[in-house]
Amino acid sequence: MMHKKKFYLFANWKMYLDLKNSVMLAKNLCKDKKKFGGKLEMAIFPSSFSFLSVKEALKNTGLQIGSQNAHWEDKGGCTGEVSMYDYKKAGAKYVLVGHSERRHLFHETNQEVRNKIETSVCAGIIPVLCVGETQKERESTKEKEAVSIQLESALNNRNGCVIKKIVVAYEPVWAIGTGKNCDPEEAERMLEFIGEIVAKLLPTAEIILLYGGSVKGENVASFLSKQHINGVLVGGASAKLDSWLKIAQNVVV
Repeated sequence: MMHKKKFYLFANWKMYLDLKNSVMLAKNLCKDKKKFGGKLEMAIFPSSFSFLSVKEALKNTGLQIGSQNAHWEDKGGCTGEVSMYDYKKAGAKYVLVGHSERRHLFHETNQEVRNKIETSVCAGIIPVLCVGETQKERESTKEKEAVSIQLESALNNRNGCVIKKIVVAYEPVWAIGTGKNCDPEEAERMLEFIGEIVAKLLPTAEIILLYGGSVKGENVASFLSKQHINGVLVGGASAKLDSWLKIAQNVVV
């Protein structure tokens, strides 16, 4: 049984829900908030279209809200983008940066990830930096090398605003939405490695470490029982009330 440790449950709804269903799910989560326990911080990452409506639904509940993505420019000719500063004004506490789908589907570069980290911190939003290796990199035993490059390019030799708190999510690309499992021991090994690197790069920052990759109610407790795993970042399973509640209820607090 797990005690004392605070857990973070982050729900990335991606593009699974329309506006109506996003608001409905948010309201249902608020009704069930008492089931989550007092040592649990839950953050919802709705689509940009649903953000304001979900934020209103979560008002005064203690549930947090974050952005799935944001641009590093505060304003300008960036068609289709939303700035970090606008999300901050709208109430975002967190922002996902460098999610594997942004890196691999939209070809987001390490430099763009770095730009977003810089701006999120200056805007006053806590960055959730996502890192992880592909199946090919893992098969070549280059998983640590791949992850360290992502971390150092995002966080090394910074001259901008001071990072006081950062969330780093380890999401092995090969275990996201594939049904393949990264076992808890391997997730712990990688997150211990990630924590050591981040602590060296940001020695004064508060560091929160998450695991993301085919997390469900049946396995969440086994991940959170590990010393270096402070929470989970969940995709598809977080966009359904039953599966998300099952995950939340299996976090012993």
